[in-house]
Amino acid sequence: MKAWQLHDFGLENLRLGEVPTPTPGPHDLLIRVGAVSLNFRDKAIVDGIYEPQMIPKPLIPVSDAAGEVVQVGAAVTRFKVGDRVTSHLYSHWLAGEAAPDEPAYCFGAPLPGGLAEYMIIHEESAVAAPANMTDEEAATLPIAALTAWFSLVHYGKLQAGDSVLIQGTGGVALFGVQIARALGARVIVLTSSDAKGERVKALGADEVINYVRQPDWENVVLALTNGRGVDQVLEVVGGDGLNQSIQATRPEGQVAVVGFLQGQTAQLNLMNVIFRKVRIQGIAVGHRQAFEEMNQALAQHHIQPVIDTVYPFDQAKAAYEHQGRGGFGKIVIRVALP
Repeated sequence: MKAWQLHDFGLENLRLGEVPTPTPGPHDLLIRVGAVSLNFRDKAIVDGIYEPQMIPKPLIPVSDAAGEVVQVGAAVTRFKVGDRVTSHLYSHWLAGEAAPDEPAYCFGAPLPGGLAEYMIIHEESAVAAPANMTDEEAATLPIAALTAWFSLVHYGKLQAGDSVLIQGTGGVALFGVQIARALGARVIVLTSSDAKGERVKALGADEVINYVRQPDWENVVLALTNGRGVDQVLEVVGGDGLNQSIQATRPEGQVAVVGFLQGQTAQLNLMNVIFRKVRIQGIAVGHRQAFEEMNQALAQHHIQPVIDTVYPFDQAKAAYEHQGRGGFGKIVIRVALP
């Protein structure tokens, strides 16, 4: 089969070639990959800044894939040939509390990912693709949508009338906007672009703050909430800006840390944490049970993924470059020919 492999860190070392098509074990599904979507994690892996010690080489990258089951192992009972499924990043985390070693079983590193014509997914890890979504749309769900859902709903217990602050207009952010809006929350979005601000309003954002013009945006959030602060923050930026998110959150509210666009470390003002009694909740996507519950909610509320651009398989490097620049919604690579 054709597959992209990362032979060393750096995009120049991501090369398209031929590798043996994998053979499914007794409980495995062989998936003909229709499409994959990129996340910041995928770019960070190629760049060598995401847990480099756990990245095997060569590696077939990209965690999030959707496609058709073309072969099943002898003991498979959950799916059949012809079913459409998606991958699930933490392939062993099915429900409940996460085990300490979940990162050892992630697709796209250290397990082979979906940037290939075929991939293996254990039947217990696979999730049925929504019938109303194309492969391109379904491929956006495993990390971006589930991270937003797990943050806001599983941990945040989002209720109608709550207020949510969401950073940016990438994949996680736009799923967060749509989910929060569908559940009756007030949505405030941070962006550097007025044009993107207008687009995110069309998706349901109530207020938009341009953080370039208003760098002290936490004060704007407090003003918009009569000094109280928002109930939840979807923190995708990371770095020292986490202090601003804490200041923008109500006492005993939640800051869900889901990304590290501006750095993997932060110097916290602990007095703000203490005085505001804010819960800083780390989010590592979510388990399969939540994925399936989320898919039901997406269908119920008619939420469709926002895709910025779909690249053909042979232009995977261009897709990575676009991911590095950022987009409005998800960057997708179509693998199988229509």
